[in-house]
Amino acid sequence: MENKTNQIAKAQIKYLRISPRKVRLVSDMIKGLPVDEAQAQLLFNRRRPAKALLKLLNSAINNAKNKHLDTNFLMVKNIIVNNGPKLKRYLPRARGVANIVEKKMSHVYLVLEENKNLTPKYNMQFLKKEKKHKPEHEKIEKKELKPKKPTDIKVSPKEEIKETAEKELVKKPGFMRRIFSPKSRASK
Repeated sequence: MENKTNQIAKAQIKYLRISPRKVRLVSDMIKGLPVDEAQAQLLFNRRRPAKALLKLLNSAINNAKNKHLDTNFLMVKNIIVNNGPKLKRYLPRARGVANIVEKKMSHVYLVLEENKNLTPKYNMQFLKKEKKHKPEHEKIEKKELKPKKPTDIKVSPKEEIKETAEKELVKKPGFMRRIFSPKSRASK
């Protein structure tokens, strides 16, 4: 007689500083999904708990690898979100009343199960973007286009800044410059 007990892998997060109600919204999405689909769901979800749950799922997958389970046939069997302790803080309100603010925490338990009947749909591989290098001939052309400064005239950096500032003021006198300029104060 052959023993057909399915292998499981577990992982947990304790004291997650997100409200259990918010975590359950995201965790219900991945319940019963194959691992690669669950990873894709969490990766592209914009809610805050998705990042923590993705980390938890990856931890559970690594635990499954340590138990020599085939990661292609893993699925999320169960995910439980329980209440953690609450941090109680006080917020002053009108007429000397203090309101209690509860900062809630969650405990999340994840169970993965190996299901040999499952057919793997995706093979998720996260690739890093490679930097595109420009060809050498383009780099040379840009260097040639830059105007060359005459080397015989030496100007101090302060004078350069002053000259450029004066040129900019002459070009575009902004609204505030026109109102608060020293010339306008003197004329009034």
